[in-house]
Amino acid sequence: MEWLVLGLFCGMLLSCIALDLPILWALGAGLLLFLACGVRKGFPLKELLKTALNGVLTVRNILLTFMLIGVLTALWRAAGTIPYIVVQATKLIRPSVFVLMTFLLNAGVSVLTGTAFGTAATMGVICAAMGAALGVSPFWTGGAVLSGVFFGDRCSPVSTSALLVAQLTGTNIFDNIRSMIRSAAVPFALTCAVYLIAGTLGAPSGALPDLSGVFSREFTLTAPALIPAAVILILSLLRVNVKAAMAASILTAVPLCLLRGMDAAALLRTALTGFVPHDPQVAAMVSGGGVTSMLRVAGIVCLSSSYAGIFQKTGLLDPARDAVSRLAGRLGRLPAMGLTSILCGMVACNQTLCIMLTHQLCGGLDRDGASFALDLEDTAVVLSALIPWSIAAAVPLASVGAPLTAIAAGCYLYLLPLWRMAGRR
Repeated sequence: MEWLVLGLFCGMLLSCIALDLPILWALGAGLLLFLACGVRKGFPLKELLKTALNGVLTVRNILLTFMLIGVLTALWRAAGTIPYIVVQATKLIRPSVFVLMTFLLNAGVSVLTGTAFGTAATMGVICAAMGAALGVSPFWTGGAVLSGVFFGDRCSPVSTSALLVAQLTGTNIFDNIRSMIRSAAVPFALTCAVYLIAGTLGAPSGALPDLSGVFSREFTLTAPALIPAAVILILSLLRVNVKAAMAASILTAVPLCLLRGMDAAALLRTALTGFVPHDPQVAAMVSGGGVTSMLRVAGIVCLSSSYAGIFQKTGLLDPARDAVSRLAGRLGRLPAMGLTSILCGMVACNQTLCIMLTHQLCGGLDRDGASFALDLEDTAVVLSALIPWSIAAAVPLASVGAPLTAIAAGCYLYLLPLWRMAGRR
């Protein structure tokens, strides 16, 4: 019966993708399906509901963090922090190293913001516009953007995926980040080499757009705009609690927003619903953020976490977990986790549920929390972005107008797990 129930759940997820329906519908239906399965196995519905609620409560801290991230990214936009960083960063771009710089700039912004989608919608869009002006193939531009946005999504102290992995494995996010930096050193260097060669052989030509002129219509581009970003970086290096670091960054962004002429009502509205500049051209590049921008991912996490307790109590995932264990015995732990995360990503169609399912299925392969956290980061977090119908890949590429074939140019996403698998089985 377990395989039948899991098959029905997979069918619901794939149907939502095929019909372009919200993935939350399938997750909600999945919760009802798993509850019904538990009742059929003889467990009281009240007990199952309590178990589901306890699963949600285990991630309450990360849900609060999601809300803080929404406020943070909105106020960074409104304060001019992101526009200033973008303008200064684009001054480093030269045509011959455009593809490489696209990767590095998106990696840098994603580390600062912790969001792959937000980075793709800001720096990614800007790089795509520059690439079009230079005549660079969107295949390479899209691949470099995809690699860059998931570099920071994996190892930023304000990344929702990094925070989720730390929460699930009971580990310290700063310890995890140090491990992630070490494991990514060689794949990062190889990725840079590939993009440098691709950019040089492509021999782009043309003129870069003047972004400082565009952003100056809406912002005063001065160095104090960097204060909110500097605060969170410094506090992160000092290993201050992530929520406290984000709160401090938000507080330093508030006076910058007020100096731009925002009143208290506009500031609150921006924090809740996101920042939208008056200028349409600027709005196309830096709109976003806000608590509401995090509601969908928070809903996915809530529903997904409610499954955890039900799965454990009813043993619904036991056959699949046994199959993963046998696979690990044949191939090794990391290859087994990699294949499992790909299958989970193909079914889940989003990174968050892929991480949680991989955690559920592979939890017995490694008793060391720190090692398991790194393995999750180097498999489920990045491999979900290699699945064409997953929103992890489709949304960033759609944001920059790149074809889905650009996934093949997302070198970092597969060089990282391949490097880990080659060095440790």
